[in-house]
Amino acid sequence: MAAAATWVRRFLTHVATERRLSPHTVAAYARELAAYAQWCSKQGYDDWARIDSAQLRSFAARSHAGGLGPRSVQRRLSALRTFYGFLIREGLATHNPAIDVRAPKAARRLPHTLDVDQMGRLLALKPEGALPTRDLAIMELFYSSGLRLAELVGLDLFDLDLKDRTVRVLGKGSKTRIMPVGTQAVSALQRWLKERSTLAAVGESAVFLNRRGRRLGARSVQLLVARHAKAQGLAVGVHPHLFRHSFATHLLESSRDLRAVQELLGHASISSTQIYTHLDFQHLARTYESSHPRARRRG
Repeated sequence: MAAAATWVRRFLTHVATERRLSPHTVAAYARELAAYAQWCSKQGYDDWARIDSAQLRSFAARSHAGGLGPRSVQRRLSALRTFYGFLIREGLATHNPAIDVRAPKAARRLPHTLDVDQMGRLLALKPEGALPTRDLAIMELFYSSGLRLAELVGLDLFDLDLKDRTVRVLGKGSKTRIMPVGTQAVSALQRWLKERSTLAAVGESAVFLNRRGRRLGARSVQLLVARHAKAQGLAVGVHPHLFRHSFATHLLESSRDLRAVQELLGHASISSTQIYTHLDFQHLARTYESSHPRARRRG
């Protein structure tokens, strides 16, 4: 198992430095491989390169029987597929046993969204002072451009082009995309950038700063979003990704252009974007039931 531990260390270094995955993702890979190592040890498998699909299927089944949900099993197998792909590239294995192993089917969970009126309430702030001005700019940019939390906190000043009304985003897998920025978000950002100059520490390039003038952290953004939602009386639990879901849903309701929404979200696969078509259908179904004379329920 000493050799396997060395492989794992090299793999984690590879995904952190060469593929530049987030620390959160690297930590998740480390957890999944630790669970795999523990199972292999119990089974007496000391050469991971000789593991076959049947054995790996047994590992997945054991994980599920041990209380791991279908989505968690999917993530575990995804980590192993990536790991074995690395071993093959390095010449340490000849096959990927995780390729043909599938996790149990998970029930499709539709993301929550805010409707247009709720989003309007949330963004109807009249900020006074630097930090409230920053908070409104953050929420406007989230909704305007559908950014992920990590993408927003990673923004530097040179990523913004407010004259062109665009923002350059470094997304998953270090892929860059250029996103449009709406008029309201541009105005909010312009007001924030004036305030930012009074806060920024020397040499700080981040767009969004904390009260000490340094880059604002992801946890701080989560807290400020929840705080403003509560202050506006929104019963729905509001978190940064809810802006992204709402951005995609509202855009799809208006445009019906799934490919364009895919590009704007930075999804590698159209299947990731198609979940929003289900949300859109739910909206249409509710409209039908409340409006069509043969669909309305009596009493």
